[in-house]
Amino acid sequence: MNVLSLFDGCSGGQVALQKANIHVDNYYASEIDKYAIKVTQANFPNTIQLGDVECVDAVELSKLDINLMMGGSPCQGFSFAGHQLNFDDPRSRLFFNFVEILKIVQPKYVLLENVRMSKKSQDIISKYMGFEPQALNSKDASAQNRYRLYWFGKKSEVQTSHDVSYEQIPIPPMVDKGIVMQDILEDGYATDEMTSGGKSHCLTARYNGAVWWNSIERKQRTMVLKDNPTMSKDGLIRVGTADLKGHDSIKRVYAQEGKAPTLTTMQGGHREPKVAIGRIVNRRLDEHGTRKDDQLDLPFTRQLEVRDDEKSNCLTTVQKDNVVVSKDMWRKLTPLECERLQTLPDNYTNHVSNSQRYKMIGNGWTVDVIAHILKTMDVEKQYLLTDPIWDERWTRC
Repeated sequence: MNVLSLFDGCSGGQVALQKANIHVDNYYASEIDKYAIKVTQANFPNTIQLGDVECVDAVELSKLDINLMMGGSPCQGFSFAGHQLNFDDPRSRLFFNFVEILKIVQPKYVLLENVRMSKKSQDIISKYMGFEPQALNSKDASAQNRYRLYWFGKKSEVQTSHDVSYEQIPIPPMVDKGIVMQDILEDGYATDEMTSGGKSHCLTARYNGAVWWNSIERKQRTMVLKDNPTMSKDGLIRVGTADLKGHDSIKRVYAQEGKAPTLTTMQGGHREPKVAIGRIVNRRLDEHGTRKDDQLDLPFTRQLEVRDDEKSNCLTTVQKDNVVVSKDMWRKLTPLECERLQTLPDNYTNHVSNSQRYKMIGNGWTVDVIAHILKTMDVEKQYLLTDPIWDERWTRC
């Protein structure tokens, strides 16, 4: 099988093809990030690098009998998390390079991935692709909430115009593997406030700049609790002691639902070194951890809102209105843990600096989701690996 991958990144697509048990004869990759290319070539030295997608010679590629063309065009101009620049953003316009190459190369199968976006942008992409996308959340295949749209199709058997047309291939539902964030940690503890249903929030290319207090308040940068909480006889997890007068029983701080929280609590004006003041509140949050109080169908989630000044909140009779949180309790996810969230092999990206590892992992695909999709192709028998010999890097089980 010959594969063309545009915006290839660190080539998670090749890992997915191996996991899908599909043999690749030639893998052509278009990528401009030199660090991502370095990781790709370290893992797949036979990859044929094509350079900038805007300079790809599609006519020459059309002579190579490409079976599968796939890619995830840059999403910053489309994303709800961005500024909704849409097709006026130069990064979004790269989608049209994808479409133009698709028309000329005319592969049997096509896979385009992108973020959740406005209906207007989605409809424009669907118009050019010729069919609607399917939405999948990586949480079923991994320990991460990552909602993405997939335009997955095959060349139509009946062509009604000069231009080749494609039709959607239905993607079967994924079965939840039951992996939670705690399962992928090297050490430490995943907490309610840093997860959603036990899953991490969506990784981004900016994770390297995660700040602990912003992570707690906005739930946009997942952090890991370093210390081990203690379990009581009734199954509650004790995580700290409140600085209150009275019997010891009223000083104990427990996590809801028997899981470790992100905080220890104290009452009043105590200000210890390396701490911040916040309050515990209930907010309606979407799968990205973004506050959506107007969406009444969303359940309330307990979270900590941290002040970024040196003031305390107004003292009240409610203990949760003033909470002290130590930043020494927290650490960022390691690059290896981020690889596991994207179901990449352990240390797959360890050929470059950590900052570059975080960036390319956050920009990449959840490999097992892509493998699940690719298994849906009606691949000819000669392209199936009948007795694959797996390198230890390609599987964790």
